[in-house]
Amino acid sequence: MTLPETPPAASPTEKDPQTAAEQRKMMIGLATALILIVLFIGISAFFLFTTQEGTTTRIRDIFIIFMALESLVIGVALIILIAQVATLINLLQNEVRPILEATNETVKTLRGTTAFLGEHLAEPVIQLNAYLAGLQRLLEMVGLKKK
Repeated sequence: MTLPETPPAASPTEKDPQTAAEQRKMMIGLATALILIVLFIGISAFFLFTTQEGTTTRIRDIFIIFMALESLVIGVALIILIAQVATLINLLQNEVRPILEATNETVKTLRGTTAFLGEHLAEPVIQLNAYLAGLQRLLEMVGLKKK
């Protein structure tokens, strides 16, 4: 009787086409957002430097704009971090936990196997060696066997 063959598991380096398409869409969205931010900075800097207000107010306005953009960048970074943590949790729950459970099961099986072999193989061999050593010593004492 032969066991049915299981299909080979996909290697972790192979990507799902749907995941690749989602990543491509995400990269296009991020690139578009980056281009819009750079355009906004350029236009705002142009209008700030062309007005005839005082230098201090211009510097203040530029600083406020850069602080707002920095908060936007930090927000995007936090969103990406949250998505990565969610991916890690999913990986731990769906891939690492079954591996650990299978390993634990294997260790329990090995414990049982070693206990069985110890009782049914090692102990009888040790007892046989003890009996043979006793018989050898008895024969030496009687004089039938020399040391």
